Amino acid sequence: MPKAIRITETGVPEVMRWEDVEVGEPGEGQARIRHTAVGVNYIDTYHRSGLYPLPLPTGLGSEGAGVVEAVGPRVTHVQASDRVAYAGGPPGSYAEVRLLPADRLVKLPEGITDPQAAAMMLKGMTVQYLIRRTYRVQPGDTVLFHAAAGGVGLIACQWLKALGATVVGTVGSDAKAQLARAHGCDHAIVYTQEDFPKRVRELTGGQGVPVVYDSVGQCTFQGSLDCLRPLGLMVSFGNASGPVPPFEPSLLTQKGSLYLTRPTLATYTASRADLEATAKDLFDVVLSGKVKIEINHTYALRDAPQVHRDLEGRQTTGSVVMLP
Repeated sequence: MPKAIRITETGVPEVMRWEDVEVGEPGEGQARIRHTAVGVNYIDTYHRSGLYPLPLPTGLGSEGAGVVEAVGPRVTHVQASDRVAYAGGPPGSYAEVRLLPADRLVKLPEGITDPQAAAMMLKGMTVQYLIRRTYRVQPGDTVLFHAAAGGVGLIACQWLKALGATVVGTVGSDAKAQLARAHGCDHAIVYTQEDFPKRVRELTGGQGVPVVYDSVGQCTFQGSLDCLRPLGLMVSFGNASGPVPPFEPSLLTQKGSLYLTRPTLATYTASRADLEATAKDLFDVVLSGKVKIEINHTYALRDAPQVHRDLEGRQTTGSVVMLP
């Protein structure tokens, strides 16, 4: 019988259990996938801790790659033996085998390995919508990207550089600054040592940047607003340090008629057409060599509690993959 990580209560990493699970035949619109690699994302810790509540009991994880074992009625775009990957849909990728909606699957092209796909689908498609749709970065733009040495950040730094942008990134240590620079970050600011809004203003001649991409949340939100030029866009797409406290909308007026958005990948890939276009853009930039997907940490799937401890303890850089 296949196994999966399951939780019956929220809390610390130890609430995760490695259990036998029943996986039946796919129903209408479903496919059964045998995972070959499973991606890890910070949002998984939110689901486990209860910050983003899920109905219990539940599986965890929203990204994986593998092989289609079977498809249900009315599934035509994938078939048994196809190599596929996905990001989003119902939680439950922390599993050896699972059922999921087939319309969330995309076929993997030659040249993209299963571990690469598991490491990049959610993070890479997140970068795609952030820099090509939420704010369409143009050559010559200077942008601020927080957590530049993280899984999303390292992809973003490379992709932004390929677009001709000047990349300013924040990181938590000198070692992470070096890593970010090696991936295209022009100015890596160690936020524990420097006043990052002041440094951004210095780098932009006092003007500020047109866009800030912030997945850190509570610790960086106010400073991020101070980095924006008038009419700039604050893109808050995560809260690794905790949720942003309530604030008066007039604050955006005071700081230069700023815009604020809180986007999600689920919205940007809700339609099949948008999902396929987003994935294709990601696959193309990776196959071109402009963006390299580096898996810096590999764990066994059964060791998911340790993965979460390391992730929350800021012990990881780049992408993390679990192998069934």
